[in-house]
Amino acid sequence: MSTVRRTAVALAALSALALTACGPTGDDAAGGTGTPSAGTPTASASPAGSAAPSTSATPTAKPAKPSVSAGAPGTKAPTDPDFDVFPCSTQDVTFTASLAEPTTSSYLLKITNKGTKPCRVLGHPVVTFGALDGQATERGTAPGIEDAIRLAPGKSAYAGLMGGAADGTGKTVDSIAMTMNTESDLVQTPLKASTPGLYVSAAKNSVTPWVDNAEDALSL
Repeated sequence: MSTVRRTAVALAALSALALTACGPTGDDAAGGTGTPSAGTPTASASPAGSAAPSTSATPTAKPAKPSVSAGAPGTKAPTDPDFDVFPCSTQDVTFTASLAEPTTSSYLLKITNKGTKPCRVLGHPVVTFGALDGQATERGTAPGIEDAIRLAPGKSAYAGLMGGAADGTGKTVDSIAMTMNTESDLVQTPLKASTPGLYVSAAKNSVTPWVDNAEDALSL
């Protein structure tokens, strides 16, 4: 073989080798995962044993609003117009005594509500005779607290006081003092009235319960 031909064959072989070295490998052509080159950065691995935080898909439920109990007591005011009407005391009234019958030393007792609210007149008046010990004896039966007189502002109630006939057993006094029955331990200032020449029999003095008219007070 001539020199020229040998040279040509050698050049052809070198060209084939060069083309083979520059072309992609079979794995690269198919999109496979070849070994990364030394200069290509790789994804960092998660630390062993630690899981990436995840976001909960279900939102936290809001606390329910407290409900109003169906059985809670109401705040409606009482409908009874007398629920706050208290017993009358001497602080609520004015007091007078007027002679009705000289023979029996009978006096008409009168109280008048001087306040701005009604009060309830209970039982009998508590009457003492000047400097004498004790109090007038109760005569007649007083109504219960539910039936007692409801004394409106400016209105009056009455009671009949009898000192008794002069029988030699009693004494004459010139004044009396009165306090109201409140069915409590309320401290009251006694209301006084002048009663000139009132004879008080030890056995026959008496006082009626409060009533709403003068005639009944003197006839009981």
